[in-house]
Amino acid sequence: MKIMITGGAGFIGSHIADLLVSEGHDVAVIDSLVHGKLENLSDNVKFYEYDIRDKGIRAAFEEFRPEVLIHEAAQIKVPNSIKDPLYDAEVNILGTLNLLECCREFSVRKVIYPATAAMFSDPQYLPIDEKHPLSMMSGYGVSKHTVEHYLEVYSKLYNLSYTVLRYSNVYGPRQDSTGEGGVVAIFCEKMTEGIVPEIYGDGNQTRDFIYVKDVAKANALALDSLDNEIFNCCTGTEISVIELYDEIARDLGFDKLPIMREPREGDIYRTYMTYKKLNDAIGWAPSWNISGGIRETLDYYMNRKNN
Repeated sequence: MKIMITGGAGFIGSHIADLLVSEGHDVAVIDSLVHGKLENLSDNVKFYEYDIRDKGIRAAFEEFRPEVLIHEAAQIKVPNSIKDPLYDAEVNILGTLNLLECCREFSVRKVIYPATAAMFSDPQYLPIDEKHPLSMMSGYGVSKHTVEHYLEVYSKLYNLSYTVLRYSNVYGPRQDSTGEGGVVAIFCEKMTEGIVPEIYGDGNQTRDFIYVKDVAKANALALDSLDNEIFNCCTGTEISVIELYDEIARDLGFDKLPIMREPREGDIYRTYMTYKKLNDAIGWAPSWNISGGIRETLDYYMNRKNN
């Protein structure tokens, strides 16, 4: 199958590309290289350097003629969306519409799109399912959810199928704490350099951390299934930030306590999601637990430090 991945040189997108190439698919990647890195891509991937807002991007669609678009490119920083909501909307909404118009022009069959737990704010109940009320606290949450509506409209008007996968907190090798930051990347980068990380709040706040290879597998399974539906892609478990710190520190033999800071305004205290709908539909379940995922992630950071 011919599959195009936007943001495919970035953290999540490059893992999806690796899996699809290993499964025998013909894969092309579009990336602006603002955060993505060519070193993340195998030689078996066709590469196009474009910003998703660029009208010239249609040339990549015209040449490659993808059957499916996996749209991972986005402005992903919540603080940036609050400081500059116009830029966030330009990338996440108008950039996506630019892609959807290319899909329409070149008869792409399907779009697979990652949404975000940032659309839920403080949960009304746990675990969060797909019917949970939405309550956005940032432009990022608004822009990602807006695309869900556009996908539904394009499916009805133009027969463009879609699958939305609402990711929980994704972590793993190639995650860059400065560009696509998550607490796992920050802890791993700092501890491998002997730097003591900071924790904001009391450390008991919880998140649902999913390993990137499980996310890639969900995307691969969605190529021929899950049409025109929204699914959570998560682990269905919660782990506190201090438990996460201890897990990483134990694996590294890092014996320093974290620096505790005041809580950040707007931080959600406790959240996790359920993947029951996705499991019922295609039998998907995460195959990586936090211990195995952290060990493989730390191997990446240690190798990067030593090379």
